[in-house]
Amino acid sequence: MSTETVNTDIKMRELMVREALNEALCEELARDERVFIMGEGIAQRGGSYKVTVGLLDKFGPKRIIDTPISEASFTGMCVGAAITGMRPVVEILFIDFTSLIIDQIVNQAAKYRFMSGGKGRVPMVLRTQGGSGNGLAAQHSQSLEAWYYHTPGLKVVMPSTSYDAKGLLKSAIRDEDPVVFIEHKLLYMDKGPVPDTDYTIELGAGDIKRPGNDITLVAWSGMVKRTLAAAEELSAQGIDAEVIDPRSLVPLDKEMILSSVRKTEHLIIIQEAIRRGGVASDIASIVQEEAFDYLDAPIKILAGKNTPIPFNVNLEKACVPRQEDIMRAVKEILNT
Repeated sequence: MSTETVNTDIKMRELMVREALNEALCEELARDERVFIMGEGIAQRGGSYKVTVGLLDKFGPKRIIDTPISEASFTGMCVGAAITGMRPVVEILFIDFTSLIIDQIVNQAAKYRFMSGGKGRVPMVLRTQGGSGNGLAAQHSQSLEAWYYHTPGLKVVMPSTSYDAKGLLKSAIRDEDPVVFIEHKLLYMDKGPVPDTDYTIELGAGDIKRPGNDITLVAWSGMVKRTLAAAEELSAQGIDAEVIDPRSLVPLDKEMILSSVRKTEHLIIIQEAIRRGGVASDIASIVQEEAFDYLDAPIKILAGKNTPIPFNVNLEKACVPRQEDIMRAVKEILNT
């Protein structure tokens, strides 16, 4: 299981994911005066997804900074600020728009530690959101985590619950390397238990969301919720699925995945992004190389269709794995 620094003698509250993220930001701003936030509409409006509501009143305009619609400029400013010792959190409204800051993130932030011979650091967090589900069409609905997964020097985090969102964001802000923190647009209002005390979750520590013995299902971000729903329905049919959420893709808790596969001897990986060049394919290659002798069936990948996301809501739903797709795939692999 995962490693968390949390007091067990605590009270739990039900918080929405966006509330948990807000609480993480508030606590880290109060804990470390080097932390500040920049983004479009994040101060007075509290952000389009209400993650930064109330922070301007608590910490003022020098630390909660509304920006012009100029992603490349303010992201570049934050890279520079991080190099000088600050700990900026940059908010980019849609992951689709991070195409405008590829140079700042991929060519500068990701490489600075290496090119400085390990002397320099870029302790910054890029918060953004991805995935489909709101009928926002092709330019606002992509799952682009593989872009950043492919880049040495970046860490990539994708929480699926309120508890994970808060603990992982706090760790990301404290980390010495640039972290791409990707939230899913359909999860912001989901509720879940969150401790009423300070805690962090180690980047690179996965979580077994549901123990099981018959098959391993690996999913992250928005796909975790669907995978868990599928696993519960399969349980009623006599199939015991283990659901693993890596929580961070870089670093990846491959040992948790390999251990599960060695137990269940079956593996399905579920991602919302299209299959070609995706994270699921890389995870499959790791398992194929390091646990091949344990597999009792071929590894299966469920992924989004190879198409831009349509505006039409019904077509949008058909483009990404659904609960019934996961259940069908499990039954096919287990021959049930």
